[in-house]
Amino acid sequence: MNQMSSISYSIGKAQRLAIVSAQWHADIVHQARDAAVAQLAELGWQKDQIDLIDVPGAFEIPLVLKRLAQTGQYAGLMACGLVVNGGIYRHEFVTTAVIDGLMRVQMDTGVPVFSAVLTPRDFHDSQEHHDFFHQHFVKKGTELARACDATVQLHRSLETQQTHRQQPLHSLAA
Repeated sequence: MNQMSSISYSIGKAQRLAIVSAQWHADIVHQARDAAVAQLAELGWQKDQIDLIDVPGAFEIPLVLKRLAQTGQYAGLMACGLVVNGGIYRHEFVTTAVIDGLMRVQMDTGVPVFSAVLTPRDFHDSQEHHDFFHQHFVKKGTELARACDATVQLHRSLETQQTHRQQPLHSLAA
């Protein structure tokens, strides 16, 4: 049974970000993580505000993100992984579970979650594919960081508006 959490977090008070990365194909996945960290630095985030956490595979990412979100310390959470088609369709189940889990974390906690968990249709452990995805994950990591920063700023703006919203005027026909 899926019950919504009544926990509410303030993005404005949280000053940290986290990137959780799967270790399958870490040489490729860490390209996204490292590009995200570099882009976040360009956007004004300090390295000591960004926690980097490795998990065995993509399937483990959602639970770790949920536990991080529940601390109330994080303004945004990011996931990096590569789920490959091993020819037995297991990747489809893993992909669905991970993406659904990421959405559930953000909906249940109110902490924005971003995904660079990629699921290429065709990935072979050849040099050509390795090189392509090695570069592609750099691009995706940069996009991940930009989306996270923009969304965190949007949520902070919305919280500020709610905090400073004026009380409604009393009816003149009292």
